[in-house]
Amino acid sequence: MRKEALLIIDMLNDFVLEGAPLEVPETRKVIHAIKKEIETARKDGKPVIYLCDAHEIDDKEFSKFGWPAHALKGTEGAQVVNELKPQVNDIIIEKTTYSGFYNTKLNEILKNLGVDTLRLTGCVTHICIMFTASDAVLRDYKVMVVKDAVAGLSREDHEAALRIMKNVLGVKVV
Repeated sequence: MRKEALLIIDMLNDFVLEGAPLEVPETRKVIHAIKKEIETARKDGKPVIYLCDAHEIDDKEFSKFGWPAHALKGTEGAQVVNELKPQVNDIIIEKTTYSGFYNTKLNEILKNLGVDTLRLTGCVTHICIMFTASDAVLRDYKVMVVKDAVAGLSREDHEAALRIMKNVLGVKVV
């Protein structure tokens, strides 16, 4: 029997709020769909896991990839947006790069929970969603991406990422 977990990726103030350092305007359009996913998961007793960028001020990601400083540990910008705030039983995992698996305890937590299926939501479709999906597939998880609950920096990149995840990784786009 499959055990599924819901992942909410990087729905943080520094990505969602207007004028934020790494604003992804499309994120505001998917909040409602993510909120519904969270409500359903909680009602069904499925783990709700937040993967959240949490960077140091001198994080090499900023210089290496040219991103502006964002989601600095301990700042308001690194907090989940108010509309999607975690509850006491939810799991929050900080990450420092694109994949939610890289140098985190995500895989260990999922194994301890007996999870074998992941339902991905959040941002950015062609970055953190796709790299987390790839790492999950390589670890033999079944992966679904909720297409109306993920946001990209551009429509073109968003659509390309969904197509790549579906056609190359075998991810189910729902």
